[in-house]
Amino acid sequence: MKRTFYFIACFGFLLLWSSCRKDFEFEPSTGQLEFSKDTVYLDTIFANIGSSTYNLKVYNRSNKDITIPSVSLNRGESSGYRLNVDGTAGKAFYNVEILAKDSLFIFVETTYNTTTNPLINNEFLYTDKIDFDSGANHQSVDLVTLIKDAVFIYPNRDGATGVVETLTFNVNGESIDTYIQGRELLPDELSFTNEKPYVIYGYAAVPNGETLTVNPGARVHFHANSGLIVGENASLKVNGDLSTDPMLLENEVIFEGDRLEPGFSDIPGQWGSIWLFQNSTDNTINYATIKNAGVGLIVDGNPGGPSDKLTLSNTKIYNSSNYGVLARNTSITGENVVINNSGQVSLALTQGGKYNFTHSTIANYWSNSFRQFPALLINNFVMDASNTAFLYELTEANFNNCIVYGNDNPEFLIDEIFDASIDFNFKFTNSLLRFDNSNNNYSGSNYNFNDATHYEGIIFNQSPNFKNVTENDFNINEDSAAKGLGNSFFANQVPLDVSGIDRTTSPDSGAYQHTTF
Repeated sequence: MKRTFYFIACFGFLLLWSSCRKDFEFEPSTGQLEFSKDTVYLDTIFANIGSSTYNLKVYNRSNKDITIPSVSLNRGESSGYRLNVDGTAGKAFYNVEILAKDSLFIFVETTYNTTTNPLINNEFLYTDKIDFDSGANHQSVDLVTLIKDAVFIYPNRDGATGVVETLTFNVNGESIDTYIQGRELLPDELSFTNEKPYVIYGYAAVPNGETLTVNPGARVHFHANSGLIVGENASLKVNGDLSTDPMLLENEVIFEGDRLEPGFSDIPGQWGSIWLFQNSTDNTINYATIKNAGVGLIVDGNPGGPSDKLTLSNTKIYNSSNYGVLARNTSITGENVVINNSGQVSLALTQGGKYNFTHSTIANYWSNSFRQFPALLINNFVMDASNTAFLYELTEANFNNCIVYGNDNPEFLIDEIFDASIDFNFKFTNSLLRFDNSNNNYSGSNYNFNDATHYEGIIFNQSPNFKNVTENDFNINEDSAAKGLGNSFFANQVPLDVSGIDRTTSPDSGAYQHTTF
């Protein structure tokens, strides 16, 4: 009986195995492939910088297992495109199999090498095709990307050791070596024009005593962990201008990362910072956008100089993973400044200093993670490693006809360590502020909103009616609480808003005069 049962079980297993077994007999493709798209657009890239990876899906809609005799780039091995077919990288593939009613992924990348393929113009469309089979069964999918030429600025690398050049600074006559990868700008690199974009690897430093001039319409792109440093007795002059058509922004100067694909247009933290070192002097930034940095601007030292360390006007700073502006015991004049979307603080005025902001919109609608700090922070100290506080004078911090708002509460913090021997002066005038103290979490003279020495003509916690904070559009409309809030005295000092609209007749607070939308 046992032997009979064993025989039946084995026979049943063999029968089951034979019924499930399938011989995969592939037939050549007949030119009936279908594709997820007929053209793969790889967006815009700089010459010599690799693109993101894009995909194409190839479908076999038939009931038969097929083999594609060849899948290859039309330009062959000389093509600037690269393929990955079913997990294998290359530029040509043979006998590629697809099961019935199944599909295949092809991944596409490109790098355009100007060493082997010099650009004739500053930008052009670079194209190729992915060819499937040949002859009567031939099918193809187009590949298209826009290539931009650029001026590349990068540190030297030692050919023998591979060590990348680092910066050395002269501070108060002393030479200090650093671990910051980068190099000083050469004399012929001290004027950025709008003829080509600039792509910077590492930190480009303005040499001591020199001035970097950035002309209207210039585009400056930074690689990851890169930025701009303005050293001792050096200056930065960003001379953007209001375009004749503000929607086109031709004359605005833009500082951003070097990834041009749309998916990177608003990603914070793609590059380092523009850093105005201690003893840099007479820095001006006018009509600029600084976006997607770790810290948009770091401004250090010299609060009592003959002129302000930085004059910042008609400038927008967006999508900073840490700070929009980090000021440390320095002096800044800001007019028509817009700051938003910062991982920590949009405007941090720390270690005292001297600050005057007029018709500015200081906002923070960060939503990428939990935010611990407000849009605006003012303090007069720094803590060392032993938790000892060092105090500094806050000579003045004035906010005239401004908006300080965001998606948290409160959106400004006055963080003072009191010392009767040093100044701590601040004032908000004719401004719209977000600060709800209904739980009495904040006390002390700095939060006495009836004290006219600190707060005058203020509206709290009413909607500014910004147009679209997720797109960094801080225009206000006729229903904004900031409408008509501005003081004419300050409006006459800054008669045009950041878009060039006259505000002198009935000024609103913030960087924008209201419009209908």
